[in-house]
Amino acid sequence: MKKVFFIGIGGIGVSALARYYLSQGWEVFGSDLARSEITDDLKKIGARIFVKKNINLKKTAPDLAIYSLAAKNNPELRRVQDMGVKIMSYPQALGELTKKYRTVAVAGAHGKSTVTAMIGMMLAAAKFDPTVVVGTKVKSFKNTNFRSGKSDLLVIEACEYDRAFWNYFPDIAVVTNIEMDHIECYENEANLRAAFEKFAGNLKPGGKLLVCAEDAGAKKLGESMKKKGIEVLNYSRTIPEAKFFSEILRVPGEHNVTNALAALAVGRMLEIDDETIFKSLAKYRGSWRRFDRRRGEIFGKKITVVLDYGHHPTQIKLTMAAARQLWPKKRIICVFQPHQVWRTSLLFDDFAKVFRESPLDKTFITDIYRVAGRENEKISKDINSEKLADAVGSKKTEYLAKKQIAVKLKKEINKGDILLVLGAGDIYDYMQKILRNQSCDCA
Repeated sequence: MKKVFFIGIGGIGVSALARYYLSQGWEVFGSDLARSEITDDLKKIGARIFVKKNINLKKTAPDLAIYSLAAKNNPELRRVQDMGVKIMSYPQALGELTKKYRTVAVAGAHGKSTVTAMIGMMLAAAKFDPTVVVGTKVKSFKNTNFRSGKSDLLVIEACEYDRAFWNYFPDIAVVTNIEMDHIECYENEANLRAAFEKFAGNLKPGGKLLVCAEDAGAKKLGESMKKKGIEVLNYSRTIPEAKFFSEILRVPGEHNVTNALAALAVGRMLEIDDETIFKSLAKYRGSWRRFDRRRGEIFGKKITVVLDYGHHPTQIKLTMAAARQLWPKKRIICVFQPHQVWRTSLLFDDFAKVFRESPLDKTFITDIYRVAGRENEKISKDINSEKLADAVGSKKTEYLAKKQIAVKLKKEINKGDILLVLGAGDIYDYMQKILRNQSCDCA
């Protein structure tokens, strides 16, 4: 039996690839800095997980080692290099699969996880039996980030961080939107646009590019690639199906209507009948940390908790609008953890504007989640959450130290309230600890 060793196996993308290799009959083992829900789930299906301890790689010498981009300086990576083991980064390994399979790759600043999940679910309903690798746990995939299929179809989430999506060679490339993010990688919009052009240029011969007509960046990409001879299609909210999706979707928000329209366009490109498409998308129940709703009791009061990954101003704005649309008369309290000092600094005014115009009743901005190896120390000294809350200039928004969240919420929350938790850092795990100490069903 072949062996594959994953460095940073608890990562959301890497763990999906670990599931793929398990499904192919490989022996899977890996390491990570901390135990998590993801590592626990991998152990249940046969992976060997090592947390915070060295692995005797001489006894378990792998045929292949795959590492997370966050683990570039990991000492175990250097050890397998010294052993002469074949090594690939996560994007390189996933890229090899795109050469093997007919691939639909979904890229964009926002919505790519949801669109990937919707497409995968739709193809499964149409009996295409796809393999799906997505950057979140999907309820319809048994609450995992992977679906094992037996066909030659592969659906993947194509992340632009560190130009990872340059490794992918799709038959259909979907671009939901292009907006400035991952500033530490791109520095400016010109570099970001060039990166998306290279991704689109990786299409296999005869491949098609699908872009959102309502997004300026995606639309410009389509125009540019069309000049280069690539077949470009678009999806748009102007078609009658948009109203239909707004009525049948279980997931709230106009942005999810747009996400469903992307899936619809892919389905029609693959000649799936509309009835199957609509029925499957109407059953989509959302995914982990994507407007993930839970009900329960906290501090003796029955409330609804919404856990969401949103950490970019546009994502936050859309999520808050969806919450208010779903609960027009409910009191909604938000806890937001900014993700990365660099992002907070360069998008500072955008963040302030979003919270200044917030439709919610109260927002607490807690301490910034600092990402190891991605921060600019010069910027770090000048930017913090307290300054961001002050810049909002609204009584509805205030700074709240992370260690004070539980105490504050106990005072603030009333029966029937909605608690919206936003952020891509450790705020999810932190809130889980608070909620587990209550009787709230949020574990």
